[in-house]
Order: sequence, then structure tokens, then C-alpha cells
Amino acid sequence: MIASLAGTVRTVSLDAAVVVVSGVGFRVLATPTTLAGLRAGGEADLATSLVVREDSLTLFGFADADERDAFELLQTVTGIGPRLALAMLAVHTPDQLRRAIAGEDLAALMRVPGIGRKGAQRIVLEVGDRLGPPSSDGVAGPAGPAVAAGAASDVVDALVGLGWTARNAEQAVAAAVEAGHDAGDTAGLLRAALRSLGGHGSGGARG
Repeated sequence: MIASLAGTVRTVSLDAAVVVVSGVGFRVLATPTTLAGLRAGGEADLATSLVVREDSLTLFGFADADERDAFELLQTVTGIGPRLALAMLAVHTPDQLRRAIAGEDLAALMRVPGIGRKGAQRIVLEVGDRLGPPSSDGVAGPAGPAVAAGAASDVVDALVGLGWTARNAEQAVAAAVEAGHDAGDTAGLLRAALRSLGGHGSGGARG
């Protein structure tokens, strides 16, 4: 298993980055927040999880081991594959997931496209306390660094990729900008748009 990857970032797209290690380029799928912290030509140090299928090997990257461990644990829930587990971590930090599961907050879990009420109930039942207790301060991690103008368009594309319609995504991003969020901060704008969308996600994002 490839547990981590450290190298030079060659390219960054909406859903993946290519990290070059000793001359070999690894394509790593990641959340928009993780990708927002990467720059072409810069260095990356990611916790990773390799998903092996009969016809493919797919590498997923995370900002830290906590996210990776949550990603792997979520896939033990019936009906949740790697794509849906990644979508959950795009909407919620691991600590937010711990609080939602511990408090049986089905509405919070249902903010993820592809997670309905029954799916949220399965997550609460099957994950239980295996993610561990939430941190005592209850403060989410810092948003990714600011990026160039055009982040709003990138966030709309990322939300569509997660399962929302283009119209809903555009409205959510516009609402976030109007509320005062920095239109050049991809990670912060994404979080704000996701909060605005609430439970109105459409289908998709399944693994």
C-alpha cells in the first residue's frame, strides 16, 4: 500500500493532482480543499490511500493521516465507495463528521450529494465511535491559502462534480460572495457554498 507521497506537483486540476516522485508521476484524486493547497512546481506531502479494483489502481490523497483514516473507515459502511467517501470529506472535515455521527445529526450527513436519510442512518449505525471523539474545541481546520481570481468558477465546477446542478452551484457561490467571503479563496468559498447548499444536493458522487 502507498501510505504517503512526497514530491513535486506537476499539474493540479479540479479533482486531481499529478505529483512527481523520482521521475514517476502519480495521479492523485483529492478534495477541492486539499487541491487548493497545491501549486504546480511546488512541493506536496500527502497522506494517501490506494484503492485496488480488478480493472484499476486509484490513488487518493489527503492533507493529513486523519483525513485518510476517515476516508478508509467510511468505505466500510454499506453502499459507500471511495468516490462517495471523498465527497463526504469535501463537505465535512473529519472532526465535523465525528460530531455529526456522535450527535446522530442526519441532516448534516445528508448535505453530501448521494447521501439520503437511510444512508445517513447507516453511517451513524455502522461507524459509531470508530472515528474517535471530536476535538474539544469544536473548531474546524483552517481554510486553504488564497488563490488567483477565478476561484468562484472553479468552485462551481467542483460543486457540479460533487453532484449539485450548475444552477444551484452558481447560486450558492454567488450567495457566499455576497455574504462577504473572499472570491479568490477557493477552499473558504467552497466551504461557504456547501453550507449555503445545505441538504439540497442532487444524486451522484457514488464510488
